[in-house]
Amino acid sequence: MLIALLVILVVIGAYFIGLYNTLIRIRNQVKNAWSQIDVQLKRRHDLIPNLIETVKGYMKHEKETLTGVIEARSKAISANGVADKSVAEGHLQTALDKLLAIVENYPNLKADQSFATLQEELSSTENRIAFARQYYNDSVMNLNNRMEVFPSNIVASGMNLKKESYFEIEMTDKEVPKVSF
Repeated sequence: MLIALLVILVVIGAYFIGLYNTLIRIRNQVKNAWSQIDVQLKRRHDLIPNLIETVKGYMKHEKETLTGVIEARSKAISANGVADKSVAEGHLQTALDKLLAIVENYPNLKADQSFATLQEELSSTENRIAFARQYYNDSVMNLNNRMEVFPSNIVASGMNLKKESYFEIEMTDKEVPKVSF
C-alpha cells in the first residue's frame, strides 16, 4: 500500500515537472520568436535611410512625407515592448506606404536601379517580418493557452508567468493614399 502511494506521488510529481519544463520551453520559444521579429525590424530600419537618400533627389517637393518616414522610423527604433512596437511599427508602415504611393508620381525614380533594389529589399524584409510575426503570435497563443488550461495553469501561476501580448501592426491611417497621374 505504501509503495503504491509512493508510486502515485512520483507519477504526479513527474507530471508536474513535465508541465513546468513544457512551459519553460514554450516561454523560451516566444522569446526566440520575438528576437526574430527584432532582427527583421532592425533590417527594415537599416534600409529606410538608404531609401530616403535615394528618393530625396527626386522628391524635392515631398519633404513632409520624407520627414514623416524619418520620424516614424526614429519612434519605431526607440519603442520598447510588444505593445509600443506594434503602434510604432504601424505608424512606420503607414509612412512608408505613403512614400511608396507618392513614388508613382516620379517615373524617373521608379526607373532608378538603386531605388528598385532598395524597394525589392524592403518588400522582401516586409515578407520576413510578416512570417516572423505569424510565428511569434502562434508561439504566444500556444503559451497563453497552456497558461489557461488545467492543470498547467496551476504550474504557470506558481511560476508567475504572465500572458504575452500579440504583435499586431496597427495601421494608423486606413485610408488608401491617392495617386494621380
